[in-house]
Amino acid sequence: MKSDFQYSKLAFLFLACRPKFLSASAAPVLVGSTLGYAVTGTFQPVLFALALLAIMAIHAGANIANDYFDHLSGNDWVNRNPTPFSGGSRYIQQGIIPPKLMLLAALVFLTIGSAIGVVIVLLTKSIFIFTVGLIGLLGGFFYTAPPVRFGYRSVGELIIALLFGLLPVYASYYLQAFVFDTTPLLPSCIVGILIFLVILVNEFPDLVADAAVNKKTLVVHFGITAGIWIYRIALITSYIIAIAATLAYSWFRFAGPFYLLTLPIAAVAIKFANKKDLAVPGQYRASQVTVLLHATGTLALTAGFIISGLRILTI
Repeated sequence: MKSDFQYSKLAFLFLACRPKFLSASAAPVLVGSTLGYAVTGTFQPVLFALALLAIMAIHAGANIANDYFDHLSGNDWVNRNPTPFSGGSRYIQQGIIPPKLMLLAALVFLTIGSAIGVVIVLLTKSIFIFTVGLIGLLGGFFYTAPPVRFGYRSVGELIIALLFGLLPVYASYYLQAFVFDTTPLLPSCIVGILIFLVILVNEFPDLVADAAVNKKTLVVHFGITAGIWIYRIALITSYIIAIAATLAYSWFRFAGPFYLLTLPIAAVAIKFANKKDLAVPGQYRASQVTVLLHATGTLALTAGFIISGLRILTI
């Protein structure tokens, strides 16, 4: 009976890391790595695999840490409108996992991610990779952990765009191309915008709970109407960047058109991100479509870069 209890706890701890959403951290590694392949025509599978494991482990630890610190702030306790995409795992609130065990699990995942990161640094001897890894580790933990609590200070969305967009795309590109230049800038901006949209749209169901504990997300800070316009403008901006990059760079000639194929999903996302729907408790179809857009958009970029890399080999 005791072993069954322990197994159950381990199973719930694994689910607490929200494994189905770890694709959000895998996406920038895929985009950055295949971009490096598109530019150089070569691929480093070991460094790719290590980068993927490291960022997903840190992401898992950050997810669990966020549950713990949102428990301490009271945020998840006062949330009466949790969805599959927001409001935390609820395992602490349901009495399934003790808070201290949740914190311990977060630290274990973060340690595993850090250990893999150390291996990458030893293999590459890169200060840049070390710096990016450290920023990712600290940024993920202090997203909700005091005294920093980025997510409570109206900068959390931008921090996530940095940690799950610009930095990992740049780092993954570097691990393939071994150069630091401006090539990943526009692709990383697109990836950053996509994850920014995911975080932003998931803040609407949490508006009341966040405001109650003074968690100043962009939606709390600016309100629903302004939040919707921020969402729309950011989404449209990603397509403008894609068009500009397609016209400017040969290595984007496939990735850009592939990304534009997601425009129908973007149109549905804009349709669902309206004041009426976002104000309805239990309504989260805008979140569903935005998560789908993030997945398809990053996969479109990845596929485009792979084709560009294959063309280099055939020339």
